[in-house]
Amino acid sequence: MTAPAAPDALTALAVVLALTAALGVRGRRSARTASDFLVASQGVTPLRNATAIGGEYVSAAAYLGTAGLVLAYGTGTLWLPVGATAGYVLLLAFVTAPLRRSGAYTISDFAEWRLGSPAVRRAVTCCVCCVGWFYLLPQFQGAGVTLRVLTGAPVWTGWAVIVVVAVGLVASGGMRGITAVQAVQFWIKLVAVAVPAVALLAIWHAGGADAPAEDRPVRFERTTRVHVETGVAVTVRQAVTVTATGRLDGVRHDGAAVPLAPGRHIVGGGTELVFPRGAAVPHAERLTASGDGMWAVPPGRPTPLGLYTTYSTLLGVLLGTMGLPHILMRFYTSTSGRAARRTAALVPGLLALFYLFPALYGTLGRHYTPELLMTGDIDATILLLPLRAAPGLPGALMAGVVAAGAFAAFISTSCGIVVAIAGTVTQRMRHRDGVTAFRIGVVLALAAPLAVLPAIGPRDAADLVVMALCVSACSLCPLLVLGIWWRGLTAAGALTGLLTGGGLAVAAGVARLASGPGTGWTAALLAQPSLAVAPTAFAVMIAVSLLTRRRAPRRADAAMARLHLPEPAPAP
Repeated sequence: MTAPAAPDALTALAVVLALTAALGVRGRRSARTASDFLVASQGVTPLRNATAIGGEYVSAAAYLGTAGLVLAYGTGTLWLPVGATAGYVLLLAFVTAPLRRSGAYTISDFAEWRLGSPAVRRAVTCCVCCVGWFYLLPQFQGAGVTLRVLTGAPVWTGWAVIVVVAVGLVASGGMRGITAVQAVQFWIKLVAVAVPAVALLAIWHAGGADAPAEDRPVRFERTTRVHVETGVAVTVRQAVTVTATGRLDGVRHDGAAVPLAPGRHIVGGGTELVFPRGAAVPHAERLTASGDGMWAVPPGRPTPLGLYTTYSTLLGVLLGTMGLPHILMRFYTSTSGRAARRTAALVPGLLALFYLFPALYGTLGRHYTPELLMTGDIDATILLLPLRAAPGLPGALMAGVVAAGAFAAFISTSCGIVVAIAGTVTQRMRHRDGVTAFRIGVVLALAAPLAVLPAIGPRDAADLVVMALCVSACSLCPLLVLGIWWRGLTAAGALTGLLTGGGLAVAAGVARLASGPGTGWTAALLAQPSLAVAPTAFAVMIAVSLLTRRRAPRRADAAMARLHLPEPAPAP
């Protein structure tokens, strides 16, 4: 990993931060009340709201993770972003307009308004915080990876940038302050990923290279020097002789030729390996097949474990999108339920336009950056590809543009999540001034993931985001769907379902972070529990509600009427 693009990357970061600060100052001048901080006084138009949602939804997983997944597993992984985009169709059909008509500011407000239970409200608040904290982890890690790869800076410098920007922007202007930032940053991200992609495609085509095939091992196109930052276990599929400097399989070498037999090998941190041209690229152990099939790809020979991991991930992404607190909070900013529906209808088109390009980076990465399969640093694909395809000034400039889009992704998503967590916590601090309580919530939102980051080590952005979506799918999604569409939901049923689904999903996520990847059914259930836990959460909510049907809220009929009857037309 080298850092030839440091000046351009730092310049791009400075430009993004300057633009963010300018937009934030403009929003801060008009943010005075708690309503401004929480929902921008419910005055955001559909197009602006849709681009703001696109800005915060195109996160580290979308910007870095999608290209990395295609590099590691091929284009078969594209069902993951397709599933994430399809989740908005479900959101449009079942949640957006009724949720906006409820008049609540947050999901916790909605839960207490619908069921009249402070206990349910507290449980929802805990779920919102857990989803948000899981979702913040890949944003911090993505920022750290970006600065490390392009400038050689320690990973904590990326974390520091996100914290400083989030505190300065969110605490000063809240939702009104970040709406313009997120809307503009979506277009920054789109341009930053599209323009270099077109240039790289032209460079590849001019070189007359064949398309990288997915049905044969990825090979080094030239003699390649690979520097391993941290220790990693790799799987060698074909025998190869490498030149090693550092520790390999527990033995220190000083530029010696070392034959590697097929199988598992341990490469120590700081080791440098030189592979000959045409050698098959070893895969980092965490990128190889788990059990009988990779989690991200439907296996060619269907097996129970492979099918479970694939469909569980898909279900978690679909249902989890319906319950993401930072996305749902944006619909509270719409002027009406009709505007909320129009906003949700625009989002899939914007996301589909963006997702055209990361897949191209991943495919070209198989040709230009295959060594990332060995180091396991697949999230760096989109960052390093311009430097490898176009060495010198053109590549450095393109890398700077890509870095600008990357930091726009981290900043806009992080700010949206922090607003959602702070807004939810704020509503419980009624003894304090609303704006002061909101600022306290901002600090709490950022403190938890920062405390966890040093302990979990490097993780793929897509993997971390799937964890957050799983918690959302197993807790907030059942509450929203049943609370909006079933009159019979009771506080006892909702509380039991939240504790069951949310508790199991959070426990699985924590265990996965603590233990790392594994094999077999236990590892699959910990990594992708949605297929088992989400239906259980729905079933528990329904069963307990039926058993306590006499305790259904008396105002359930009035609440359902407000959620589903058309809104009165505005006065002429």
